[in-house]
Amino acid sequence: MRSHYCGQLNTSLIDQEVDLCGWVHRRRDHGGVIFIDLRDREGIAQIVFDPDQPESFAIADAVRNEYVLHISGRVRHRPEGTVNRGLSTGEIEVLGQRIEVLNKAKTPPFQLDDEYIQDDVRLRYRYIDLRRPVMQKNMRLRAQVARTLRNFLDQHGFLEIETPMLTKATPEGARDYLVPSRTQQGTFFALPQSPQLFKQLLMMAGMDRYYQIVRCFRDEDLRADRQPEFTQIDIETSFMDEKGITLLMEEMIYTLFRDTIGVTLPSPFPRMSFAEAKLRFGTDRPDLRNPLEFVEISDLMREVEFKVFSGPANMDNGRVIALRLPQGGRLSRKDIDDYTTFVGQYGARGLAYIKVNATGNGREGLQSPILKFLPDAIITELLERTGAEAGDLIFFGADKATVVNDALGALRDRLATDCGLLRGDWALVWITDFPMFEYNEGERRWDALHHPFTAPQIVDPAELEAKPGTCLSRAYDLVVNGLELGGGSIRIHKPDMQRTVFRLLGLGPEEAEEKFGFLINALDYGCPPHGGIAFGLDRLVMVMAGMNSIRDVIAFPKTQTASCLLTSAPAPASDKQLQELGIRLVRPATKTD
Repeated sequence: MRSHYCGQLNTSLIDQEVDLCGWVHRRRDHGGVIFIDLRDREGIAQIVFDPDQPESFAIADAVRNEYVLHISGRVRHRPEGTVNRGLSTGEIEVLGQRIEVLNKAKTPPFQLDDEYIQDDVRLRYRYIDLRRPVMQKNMRLRAQVARTLRNFLDQHGFLEIETPMLTKATPEGARDYLVPSRTQQGTFFALPQSPQLFKQLLMMAGMDRYYQIVRCFRDEDLRADRQPEFTQIDIETSFMDEKGITLLMEEMIYTLFRDTIGVTLPSPFPRMSFAEAKLRFGTDRPDLRNPLEFVEISDLMREVEFKVFSGPANMDNGRVIALRLPQGGRLSRKDIDDYTTFVGQYGARGLAYIKVNATGNGREGLQSPILKFLPDAIITELLERTGAEAGDLIFFGADKATVVNDALGALRDRLATDCGLLRGDWALVWITDFPMFEYNEGERRWDALHHPFTAPQIVDPAELEAKPGTCLSRAYDLVVNGLELGGGSIRIHKPDMQRTVFRLLGLGPEEAEEKFGFLINALDYGCPPHGGIAFGLDRLVMVMAGMNSIRDVIAFPKTQTASCLLTSAPAPASDKQLQELGIRLVRPATKTD
């Protein structure tokens, strides 16, 4: 029906006849001449209808926003002074000759060029929301990202191999989505949280290099960058160590940004240990565009009378840090109170501070309620360590290390945004040398920091069992602008080490056999050293598109309650369906019962 997309028209088509199809983005009546901005996925073209074509003019006069049209006409230059530099088609217009209404449309619930549309309205009418140019651009970028990744991996010898969607529930951290079996009633499949075990089995099968752009499912609480179903770029390779894998993935990400959005990333990506990241920034996902850093002062505060500082400074798991905000002295008391409330969301019980009004004359140039608790020598050392200058503000965090890291790490990011401190557009970093385990105080056991199949940096299972709390893993995460873009590791490829890890995680031989027997058996039949990584495609596209939520780069996302406003899913199943599955719902008793 059409000869061109609307957004493809340009001055090379002057005086040519074109056929266009699309939606009415806007209709305007200018003194007897009707202008229709026709929109399709490639852009917008301006169509002009003159009264000397009475039949077409009458139809054009009757159309409204979001009508679906087929228009034929001749391309011409726009008149002098009417060129629109903001449009790729802004130098031309189409003189309409024929117009056909393919479908009428009700008045849409929102205008497509509205800047602010409520999220629930967008999701309920997602098919209209997806017509918006920004959403069309995001979907195009997503397709281009997937295509570029496939091309890169194909060129480097990776095979795209699908793994099962209906599989077995395994303890991987989040809750599984379960699917009841009709043929084996009382049993359940689980939707995969990731293809982790299957891609390892593919390495044992000699596939050597595997990838898959795959749907994954996790029944967990949602937030801006999390969905119950998400897409993962899953990659695994044999006979390659962590240096080889990270260098290859670095090349892939560099190529992706260059070829899709025209961005040349700084290269090579820096590397930072988990311990250094926590020490300097309180997080293993630091935004390196942010110049603010923690200054460790626990040693300074162990002997002070101020228990708020000396208490955590003398705790085994405590920490006291300073965070200098250049020229932060301009903050009002209300600003500081707001930040105090903010860190309270992360468990902090307060937010001590010192305003540095002047330097060189001790405490006389300082302003803070806590000064009376600190000796002069401590104050002098504190100012020297932080490098504080006149006009600065120093915030303090003192508590358990986890609380300080979470609260002051979040404050660091908030201050950088509020005060315009971010430097540059892109900052990527590899985080390495993660602890193998973290201790679960509530359940008094070890948990895997990544997953149970991550290899330790030591090769002797007995040594691992003797000191699990100090052992580091062969894991690595790629962080961009404070967001984890992807994570991976070298995997355990020897059965004795895998059994040791299961044992340290509290999985006895019977439970390990029940849940992972197929993996352990496969390890006994000649498993190569292997490792891999997985990138979140949704988050990757979100970052590249400059969006704040992955819902803006997923065609049909869920809400924060994991529901679909468009289709009203999840929904009850019929009694017949439940009977076929051998499921009987136990309904809550009522007063009449």
